[in-house]
Amino acid sequence: MENKSKTVCIIGLGYVGLPLAVQSALRGYTVYGLDNDKEKIKKINSGKTPLKEEFLDLNLPKVNIHATSNPGIIKKCDIAIVCVPTPIDEKKLPDLSPVRGAIESIIKNFRKGQLVIIESTINPGVCEEVIEPMFRKAGKVVNKDYYLAHCPERINPGDPKWNVTNINRVVGAFDKKGLQAAADFYENIVDGQIMQMSSIREAEAVKIIENSFRDINIAFVNELAKSFDKLGIDVVEVIKGAATKPFAFMPHWPSCGVGGHCIPVDPYYLIERAKLSGFDHEFMKIARKVNLSMPEYTIELLQDALNKIKMPLNGTTVGVLGLSYKANVSDLRESPVRDLIKILKENEADVLVFDPFILEKSTVKSLKELFKKSDAILLATDHNEFKKIKAEDLKKNGIKVVVDGKNCLDKKDIEKHGIVYKGIGR
Repeated sequence: MENKSKTVCIIGLGYVGLPLAVQSALRGYTVYGLDNDKEKIKKINSGKTPLKEEFLDLNLPKVNIHATSNPGIIKKCDIAIVCVPTPIDEKKLPDLSPVRGAIESIIKNFRKGQLVIIESTINPGVCEEVIEPMFRKAGKVVNKDYYLAHCPERINPGDPKWNVTNINRVVGAFDKKGLQAAADFYENIVDGQIMQMSSIREAEAVKIIENSFRDINIAFVNELAKSFDKLGIDVVEVIKGAATKPFAFMPHWPSCGVGGHCIPVDPYYLIERAKLSGFDHEFMKIARKVNLSMPEYTIELLQDALNKIKMPLNGTTVGVLGLSYKANVSDLRESPVRDLIKILKENEADVLVFDPFILEKSTVKSLKELFKKSDAILLATDHNEFKKIKAEDLKKNGIKVVVDGKNCLDKKDIEKHGIVYKGIGR
C-alpha cells in the first residue's frame, strides 16, 4: 500500500487516537480526526496537544491534522480507524455504545472499498457479532463493499521508550485482502513487528489476555502484600529477590489500587462474553475482587498507623499525593485515587489533594502547602516529584504518619525521623 496516496480518518482523538493520527501524518498520510470535544479539536487544529504526552508535544506541531466534529469527513478517507473508549458501566458490564456510535457514523458516511480498522479494545466476537451485522443491515457486504480488520491498540502513556512508533502490533481481518491491507498500513507507520493473526477473533483476544495477565499478577502480589504484612515480611524485598532469577519470573508490584483504561476494564469484557458461551472465569473474577479491595485496604493501613499514635481518622487532615492512575501523566481514567478520597471522606477525614500534573483538580497549590496543612500523608501516585520527598521535610512540617501506596519512599529514613510509615506489604 503506497502511503502517500492514502487518506485516513481517526475516530476518537484520545490517548490512542491522537498519537496514531500524528504518527500517520508523520509517515505521509493525509489525516482527518473525528471527535466530539470542540475544545480538543480547536487545540489540535492550532498545533497544540490537549494531552500531556512527550510524543505529542514533540510531533503534533510538525504535522497537519484536520480535526473536526463533522462525521462527513469519513467519506473522504480510504481508511477509517475506530479509537473510541470501551468502558464498563456501574455493574461492571461492557459498554459498546461508543463503538456502535462510531460504526453508525461510518455507515452513514460510507465510502465503497474503505478499510475499517477497529483499534478500540473489544472482546472476542465483537467484529463478527456486532460490527459486521451493523454493516450488513445497512446493505454493506464485508470483503466486497468494505474490509473490516482489528488491530488492538497498544500504548503506554508517559513511557519514554515505547510509544506508537515502535510497539509491535497484531492484526486480524475477515479475509486475506483486508488482512494484508491492514498489515500494510501498520507496516508503513510502525517500526515494530506486525503479526498477522489467523482470524479476527484471535486478534480481538490478544489485548484482553495481555491486560488480564497483568491484572491477575498484580492481584497475586497485592494478596501477598496483605499476607506478608501479617507475617512481618517486606514484600518489595521478596519480589526483588525473586526477580534475580533470570527465567520464569516477571516482577509485578503491589499498590493502593489498579487504574487506567485497560487493566481494570478489559477483564470484564472476556468475563461477560465467556458467560454467553457457558464458561465462568472464576480466576479472573477473583483477581478483580482482590485489586478492587486495595483502596479500602490502604485506608485500613492509614487507620492502623494513626491508632499507633492515638489519632482518629475522623477529623485528621490527610494530604493525598497524586490523582492520576500512573506516574508522570495527567490521566484520570479509572484512577483508584477517587476511591481512596471517597473512603477518606466517608470516614470524615479532612482531605487535601495535590497533583503537579492535574493542578486544576488539586485543592492546594503546592507540595509545600500540602505538607504544612496535613497531619498524615497518603502517597497514591508515584510521580517523580513525590519520589524526591525527604523525611526531614515531613518531620519539619509535623507530618506524623506516611502511608506509601506505591512503595516508592525511603521507609528507613522516614521511620528514623520518628514518623509512622506503612507501605503496601512492608
